[in-house]
Amino acid sequence: MRYSIRGPRRGPALLATSVALATVAACSGGSAAGPASAPSPGPATSASPTGAPPSPSPTPTPTRTYPLSSAPLTVPAVRAHEAARGPGWKPAPTGGVVIAANSGGLADEGKLIAGELGIPYRGAVAAGPGDVELALGGTGAPESYTLAVQGDRVRISGPDEAGVFYGTRTLKQSVKATGAMPEGTVNDRPAKPQRGLNVDTARKHFTAAWIEDRIREMGDLKLNQLGLHFSDDQGFRIESDSHPEVVSAQHLTKAEVRRILALAAERHVTVVPEIDSPGHLGAVIAAHPDLQLRSASGRAPRGAVDIANPASAKIVDDLLREYAQLFPGAYWHLGADEYVALMAKNPEATYPKLAQAAKAKYGPSARVQDLATGWLNDRAAVVRPTGKTLKAWNDGFFTGGVVNAAEDLEVEYWTGKEIGARPPVSYLSQGRKMVNLNDEYLYYVLGEPNDFAYPTGRRIYEQWTPLVVRGTTPVPAKYDAQILGARFAVWCDLANSQTPAQVAAGIQLPLAALSQKVWNPTKPTASWERFRALAERVRG
Repeated sequence: MRYSIRGPRRGPALLATSVALATVAACSGGSAAGPASAPSPGPATSASPTGAPPSPSPTPTPTRTYPLSSAPLTVPAVRAHEAARGPGWKPAPTGGVVIAANSGGLADEGKLIAGELGIPYRGAVAAGPGDVELALGGTGAPESYTLAVQGDRVRISGPDEAGVFYGTRTLKQSVKATGAMPEGTVNDRPAKPQRGLNVDTARKHFTAAWIEDRIREMGDLKLNQLGLHFSDDQGFRIESDSHPEVVSAQHLTKAEVRRILALAAERHVTVVPEIDSPGHLGAVIAAHPDLQLRSASGRAPRGAVDIANPASAKIVDDLLREYAQLFPGAYWHLGADEYVALMAKNPEATYPKLAQAAKAKYGPSARVQDLATGWLNDRAAVVRPTGKTLKAWNDGFFTGGVVNAAEDLEVEYWTGKEIGARPPVSYLSQGRKMVNLNDEYLYYVLGEPNDFAYPTGRRIYEQWTPLVVRGTTPVPAKYDAQILGARFAVWCDLANSQTPAQVAAGIQLPLAALSQKVWNPTKPTASWERFRALAERVRG
């Protein structure tokens, strides 16, 4: 785009001075200093009544030419940028953030970006020079946005509040990286609808402030899902009214959880709670030892409740109902992984009480796996009336039984090491939807036990894609639409191996790399070194 540098019109009395200034400007090639440095002369005048010859037309001031703009520097990279010629946009005291008509729901987004850019928030007024305008409207995909920079203004629009919010993240990061937002138009949208972080708060207590910092970080990276695994063998970490006896000394109060949820809503992050069962219930069993599963030899495997005991179902259902009311988000995680009874070579012989209960409930050919699948379905039935989408770990799904897992359960695939080691295609070919938590790339396990190594952002950035669900080999591309996204997971197996601050630092670059891969499906063009430097520059 080309801009004419114009000044105030001059009257006849100042004509000679005007012409002289215009001639100087033309000879010097023009000025980039702005209107005052290159005034534009007034219109030519006709001959005077005395017969003097007409004044000559002044030489026009040259226009300034800008090179074509480049895409803004952001993490994740934007998916499309239409270049243009112009100065771009920089925050200035004369500009502000305004909200377009019929877009009042964007007030939170407007106040946030105004504070981050150090310019005033002016609310629902018409946009003027130097302003950032936020607007709802259009028919784009969920979470999409358009960001247009033209005429010293920025307009960010999208079909929903999340999309506009992500547009403000692009603006914030571009200004942080280069001081400006380049001229032109960004059209952007996520490749995957579920993008996020999973945190094991059961084995290690993390404060509300620590979790809130992760939510802020996630919002800037356009990640939208925070999984909270708050119940396990080592702890139960959220205040309970129905069963306060199971709660650990270090825990989040419900007031703190509500504060976390409020911030998450502002940053368009959905919190996904998980009460893992029928395994990983050691904290519950500690308060209710009568629920403990025992083998034929009397062995009591840690964390496994006796699913033939109706009391086990009752206490878990009490907790599910309580926390389903606390967490308003669209998802619930039922767990279902690593139930020890199903890890035995012969579950029926090792746990005859469970085998007997399976036959009594599901018929003579039923096995322990059918009883476990029935448990999963029953817990799903407790939460389903809330309208939440239900999730379970992949090793809680079994084949060849008389009972099948409910069809609406999303598979959260983390391992190919379970008994039976079902590959991802085994689920996908059945039409299951899946979220990728590949333990080869996306598991940050404190203390690095069991051959785990802390994952690096570089390895995720250079080698992993959402199609790489297990190990290092991608599933066929025809299943791409069934893979709904991915989360990076922090597991606190050896809880004291790192401090919360060390965990936060350790996951920073892996989270940035993950955000790139779940937002933009194309292979990154920047080297890892350039991406890393940018990620560090735009953070915070």
